[in-house]
Amino acid sequence: MLHLHSPTSSRWLEQVDAHLDDILIDHAHCEKKAAGTAMNLMFAYVENEELCAEMKRIVEEELDHFQQVRDLLKARGIPFRRLKPSSYGRRLHEHIRKLEPGRAVDRLLVAGLIEARSCERFDVLRRHLRDRELAEFYAGLFESEARHHATYVELAKQFQPAAAVQQRLEELAEAEAQIIAQGDPVPRVHS
Repeated sequence: MLHLHSPTSSRWLEQVDAHLDDILIDHAHCEKKAAGTAMNLMFAYVENEELCAEMKRIVEEELDHFQQVRDLLKARGIPFRRLKPSSYGRRLHEHIRKLEPGRAVDRLLVAGLIEARSCERFDVLRRHLRDRELAEFYAGLFESEARHHATYVELAKQFQPAAAVQQRLEELAEAEAQIIAQGDPVPRVHS
């Protein structure tokens, strides 16, 4: 369903256990970036009515999630601040082709894979965290992240045939798995 080629490792859970505040702060940044990604896609493909309608919904949900995480941080006395991002997003975006329609397909699929990894990580957090409030919070976000992933994959099929999109999704998912396997020294949602 999520098209991921690898599960989250115990290395990431060790980062979570040692740096949960940073993971939570990064999560807020991730929701903000996800809203920005959807806005950028809306601007890039403004003539595509269905894409614009879906991106509007995603922007609204992601901004709502951003505020939910900010509220959670505030309630826990964790100051929101800038963080150096992990290299995950940058490294995944390096695989986006330059020419259309391949560029549109790749932009949508990369956004979809990031949503899929977030979804998988939120499920891992839901099961791993002893803090029941946080576990329930992450359980509540799981469904929307999965839906966003599916939406991005379906929209990519407007730009190229389904078989070509599926093949490219497999290629990008393999690249994503390699990036995740290499990890990142900073504790982040996608490290």
